[in-house]
Amino acid sequence: MTEIIRADLHNRQHGEALVSLLDEYARDEMGGGSPLADEVKANLAKALAGRPGAHVLLAWVDGEPVGVATCFEGFSTFSCRPLLNIHDIAVHPAHRGRGLGKALLAEADRLARELGCCKLTLEVLEGNKVAQAAYRASGFEGYELDPQVGRAMFWHKRLA
Repeated sequence: MTEIIRADLHNRQHGEALVSLLDEYARDEMGGGSPLADEVKANLAKALAGRPGAHVLLAWVDGEPVGVATCFEGFSTFSCRPLLNIHDIAVHPAHRGRGLGKALLAEADRLARELGCCKLTLEVLEGNKVAQAAYRASGFEGYELDPQVGRAMFWHKRLA
């Protein structure tokens, strides 16, 4: 039996599922190839529970956590409406190819609509063709405002 739930991070089982799944994802080549730091593992669920715009979706199969989507509310100034960013999405390697990623994306879509969001956003590595195909199949696409200035890019600057 497959179930997608909206996690209650005050629930120990949900918090442990989040940390376990994100640690598995972090160890994957597409997640950076290194485990989460012990400090992150110890504090992540509580820290996210204290962030009002954080939403965690968990996929369960036969009572076991097998997928996660961590989402954060943002705001589109051009639309003057909220948006929802899917910051992390991962399915345990043993459960990939069964539609769980698409189910998590569909639940994120439902959540965004409930919140009155104008769009869902996410980032994906250029080399992650499997994820790109899943995102396209779920209606995601890259964007450009004007072909002469090119497609949008996602950049970052580490502060610590």
